Amino acid sequence: MAHDLAHRLGMRVEFVPTVWVRLLDDFLSEKFEIAMGGVTITEARAERAFFSLPTFVDGKRPLCRVEDRDRFTSVAAIDQPWVRVIANPGSANEAFARANFKRAAVTIHHDNASVFDEIVAGRADVMVTDGLEVDHQAHLHPELCTAPVTEPFTRLEKAYMFARDAAMKTYIDDWLGAAFASGAWRRTLSRAMGK
Repeated sequence: MAHDLAHRLGMRVEFVPTVWVRLLDDFLSEKFEIAMGGVTITEARAERAFFSLPTFVDGKRPLCRVEDRDRFTSVAAIDQPWVRVIANPGSANEAFARANFKRAAVTIHHDNASVFDEIVAGRADVMVTDGLEVDHQAHLHPELCTAPVTEPFTRLEKAYMFARDAAMKTYIDDWLGAAFASGAWRRTLSRAMGK
């Protein structure tokens, strides 16, 4: 989607690395113009940036080893002294873990990319993260799965974050609306998810 948007704007794409804990600060210091992917609309971000139409409505779900899938079916089941919860730093996952798990051992893992390997290796039991990410990580790591919850623990809207520019918001929302209507956005997501 980034390539398609850049093409339509007559620009080239340059991907800039960041981490969740620095996302808003990096954006405000103009290290990048737009954040795309799993960016959750939050009040703090919406005060400083514009968001596109929501690209995805999601919610927090537990990710764990396959053999533990029936252990973590609720927040209460996870919030036990013998459960090791892991989260990535500066993320909505960290905020959720700190707000909801007072008895479980919560570890904030330094690296967004390897946090899932900690569960696979048995150094953590469960991570509560966005449902789309749970599905993707379970696809990438056959040792992992989503615990069967009746519904997600939260409701989140994902969108693209960019400068507070009304004309750009109109342009991006129109572009996204057309991509939704044509099925292009859904096809792009399916390719990214390996489906």
